Amino acid sequence: MLSNQQLKEFQQQLQQTKQELEERLNDSGNHDLRRSLEDSTGELSSYDNHPGDEGTELYEREKDLALSEHDRDEIRDIERALSAIEAGEYGKCEVCSKEIPLERLKAIPTTTYCVEHTPSQETSDNRPVEEEVLGPPFGRFDYDDRHESVAYDAEDSWQDVASYGTSESPSDFVNPPNDYEDMYVESEENVGYVENYENFVGVDIYGKEVTVYPNSQYEELKEELFEENIQTPFGDLPRYEHDPYVDEEKD
Repeated sequence: MLSNQQLKEFQQQLQQTKQELEERLNDSGNHDLRRSLEDSTGELSSYDNHPGDEGTELYEREKDLALSEHDRDEIRDIERALSAIEAGEYGKCEVCSKEIPLERLKAIPTTTYCVEHTPSQETSDNRPVEEEVLGPPFGRFDYDDRHESVAYDAEDSWQDVASYGTSESPSDFVNPPNDYEDMYVESEENVGYVENYENFVGVDIYGKEVTVYPNSQYEELKEELFEENIQTPFGDLPRYEHDPYVDEEKD
């Protein structure tokens, strides 16, 4: 339990810090937030300016807002601690009423919580507010595996555009592509079909009488199956009656 002398020292320290913060806010004009953005740039209006032309000023304004918010939060915490001193509750956790160690109070005089119940341990998982406005299909669209969709979404749009070329090079990838035409996400993805064999295998209306229409992909799959010693979902690949690849092998 804190002695009266210790309580007095903490009270004086908190009051002094509060006074310094209030003076800083007043002398800086609330971190220059009392001036409009136009005043800081010397412009009569920002209406006809491109946002990029005011990038530095916008950055400084965001920094000033953060500093102002931080100072005001600190003042609020100080007032909370001073109220606890007046109520005779300073040095006790608001949640469990356990004694807060003196070392913790010296490090953070404004705290009214023990280590186990301090709110600062809670990590916010809030997403940017823009995501509440930008809904599917043009909200979060980096990868389909987050929300698998067969609809034409923003990722598909980007793939179509990126197929014409991007500024990326093989060195930008963990697993470098073999071709400069594949410098975008999931460039190997099949378009118009799912499995490779769907591009050269046909069946009747009942899913029977499998017919193979040989092409380069057909040959690639045959080689892969032969090397891995596996079969397709419907067994060995049947031979097409007039398979030019088969004819070449016979010759």
